Amino acid sequence: MPTLALTDFNIVVSVLGGWISLFGLVSYLLKENFYLSEALISLLAGVAFSPRAANLIRPLDYALGSEANLNAVTLAFSRLVLGVQLVLAGVQLPSRYLRKEWRPLSLLVGPVMTAMWMITSLLIWGLVPHIPFLHALAIGACVTPTDPILSNVIVKGRFADHNVPKELQKIIIAESGANDGLGYPFLFFALWLIKYTGDGGVSESGGAATAMGLWFGETWGYTILLSVVYGAIVGWVAKCLLYHAETHKWVDRESFLVFAISLALFITGTCGMIGSDDVLACFIAGNVFTWDDCSLQPTIDMLLNVSIFMWYGAVCPWEKFLNNDVVPLFRLIPLGILILLLRRPPVILGAHRWIPQTEEMRQALFMGFFGPVGVSGIFYMYITLEFIEGLSHGGGAREDVAHLGEATTIIVWFVAICSVVVHGLSVPLGKLGFWFPRTLSRTLTMENDQESGRARLRERVGNAFPILSPNRSQSRNNSPRDSTLNVGLQGTRIGGSVIRSRTAPSAANEAQPHRPETPPLPSRTIRFPDDTD
Repeated sequence: MPTLALTDFNIVVSVLGGWISLFGLVSYLLKENFYLSEALISLLAGVAFSPRAANLIRPLDYALGSEANLNAVTLAFSRLVLGVQLVLAGVQLPSRYLRKEWRPLSLLVGPVMTAMWMITSLLIWGLVPHIPFLHALAIGACVTPTDPILSNVIVKGRFADHNVPKELQKIIIAESGANDGLGYPFLFFALWLIKYTGDGGVSESGGAATAMGLWFGETWGYTILLSVVYGAIVGWVAKCLLYHAETHKWVDRESFLVFAISLALFITGTCGMIGSDDVLACFIAGNVFTWDDCSLQPTIDMLLNVSIFMWYGAVCPWEKFLNNDVVPLFRLIPLGILILLLRRPPVILGAHRWIPQTEEMRQALFMGFFGPVGVSGIFYMYITLEFIEGLSHGGGAREDVAHLGEATTIIVWFVAICSVVVHGLSVPLGKLGFWFPRTLSRTLTMENDQESGRARLRERVGNAFPILSPNRSQSRNNSPRDSTLNVGLQGTRIGGSVIRSRTAPSAANEAQPHRPETPPLPSRTIRFPDDTD
């Protein structure tokens, strides 16, 4: 007798496959006509399928009921998605782009990123009660980098092609990839100080000198510089090997298309084993590789975006936004709004004169506003939680970091959700705000034109009667009418139409313009809206 096998695996793959298929059926309509991103839609779908609604996706059950296991799974998933996306982001850029545009990129990942970090940290320190400034610096570092996945969604598609210059698209992609990997120095500047000075040096000896030594040596030297060198070497070797194999016809098309993905997996795994910055290494390798994988990217982007944001919608601690011991909701909402408004736009506006791609004010406003917080913020949040778990004193957790993990979780998750919603709806709402006044004005103008047209009709008809009426003296003498009579009889124009006289040729007798026949459809049965011949 057949039995149902409602296992977790069967349910998850059914929900994921069904949702991706349904979304794919209307993806062009949602993204190109309504300008909605798959990140926002998939986040809402994750909430709908989570235990808080349909209970079809149960992340905590998959992690065997352990919060630590769930955090580890989400961190690994985020690393995987970031690694693949950053290799693809580096591949999108032109050859030697990082070397050619090193001046604006240095400004963006240096002074601009530092200012963003300080502004965010000051907002957190000012609005979250009883939080130390070092803790605010650590939380602010998590949401400082711009997310490469959400940035990639913004700078591609019909809206970007029509409204965003190509050079601005490239600098946004390059900045999101570079500053995503360079978030480590900002984060570990605060974490090393918390470890060695947070409790007054009771748990760890060495003080600030040891913390700064580790920051320069381990964070900058081992984590950052090693990842740059490693990513450049791996990317260059992979490029040479693929070129050699392609020249000798050793590689087929299928293997060629997945080569960038396999390269991202290799770098993510090897950098993770040696403890270096796999995110930055993937971006450097992708730009050094510089191969045209545009045919691969849209499919991979969609699968990764839909999967990761569905997972985020299911694992996000929504209930903690209301019930927590760190920050009340009436402070959390203004904090999220102020971070999105003040974290990036004022800094970009102040520095746009030194960025060639943002010479115009509207370009600077666009680049300043579209600096989203997403997967990268969640990634650094779990890095922070992992670091905090290693801080202990006397076999137990240190008192000075007792609430740091909860504060980091609540604030970073809330800011990321706000960013996904705001940046996901900003383009459609902006288009609606631009379209609605124009449509209303056009409607009112048409109504006014119709009223004025009726008035002109009454006036012209009244003026036409003396012309149309023959002179009585001429009628009695049977003399011909004046030539102006025929001219007046030709027609009276009302708006865009002409009322013709009896002597004018009728519309039915006029020669109709030749209309070309509709060309036959090509032999293919499916034709996508964005196909071009």
